[in-house]
Amino acid sequence: MRVAAVLSLAALSACTTIPTRARHDMLGLSRADLVACAGVPDMQENRDGQEVLTYRQDQAVQGPFDLKTPFSFELSVGGHGTCRATVALREGRVVRVTYSGPSATLAGKDGACAGVVRGCLRGDSEQ
Repeated sequence: MRVAAVLSLAALSACTTIPTRARHDMLGLSRADLVACAGVPDMQENRDGQEVLTYRQDQAVQGPFDLKTPFSFELSVGGHGTCRATVALREGRVVRVTYSGPSATLAGKDGACAGVVRGCLRGDSEQ
C-alpha cells in the first residue's frame, strides 16, 4: 500500500513540473521547432521588437479525480482550469514563456497548461 502511495505521489509531482520545466527547456527553441512541438498558435503579434505567440487551451481541464455515483451525484477533487500560454520570440528564438488564466488544477498551479507545452520538453514527449 505504501509503495502505491509513493508511486502515485511521484506521478502527480511529475505532472506538476511540466509547465515550470517548459519555461526553462523551451528557451532558445527556434520558431519552426516551437510550431512543430506546440502547433500553430491561436494568436500572433509583433510587439516591442519581439514576436508574441499565444496558445489557448479553452476547454476546462479537470483535476485527475472524479467520482460519479447513481442518482446524478458527482464529486470532483481538484480545480478546473484553462490556459493561455504566451511565448515571446526575439530573432526567431524563444526568450520567454508565461501562463495566464485560471490554470490551477489538482496537478498544480499551472496544471491546465501542461498539455500545451508537453510536446516541447526535451526528451520528455512521452509524458
